[in-house]
Amino acid sequence: MVFNSFADIFRVIVGGIVIYAFLVLLLRISGKRTLSKMNAFDLIVTVSLGSTAASTILSENVALAEGGTALAILVAMQYLVAWLSVRSQSFRGLVKNEPTLLLRDGNLLSNALRKERVTGEEVRAAIRDAGIAQVENVGAVILETDGTLSVLSNSKGTPTAVTADVGNAAKV
Repeated sequence: MVFNSFADIFRVIVGGIVIYAFLVLLLRISGKRTLSKMNAFDLIVTVSLGSTAASTILSENVALAEGGTALAILVAMQYLVAWLSVRSQSFRGLVKNEPTLLLRDGNLLSNALRKERVTGEEVRAAIRDAGIAQVENVGAVILETDGTLSVLSNSKGTPTAVTADVGNAAKV
């Protein structure tokens, strides 16, 4: 079916505008953390927000008030989890990953690579992206909690304060 009625199109237009404005308002109220680089929990919330917004806009069975309430609950839960993560280390351990050391002093750590399902090629690509031409000039490559790879040069030694929270960091 290509076309039902102008009323259906009008509902989608109005619903889209209302849900969009409401979601922008919720995200502005909840703060920058809601839109920061994502960990696994943030990804789940983002996908859920998109799915809820789409269902609210396109489904005649979901009222705008119901969809708005669902969006507010998702944002509030994300805010609560972030708030608890900042205040409780044990809670943070439940919802956040720990950074992992993948390369130390130019040497790939094969057990860490295997555990995190990262290839040596991906590590070398991150090193090139950091502008370092030789692996021997790298003090550490760390798989961060958001899935990015951080590259630390060993030109002045790997700063232990920066790697204090990284798995295998004691060996750096």
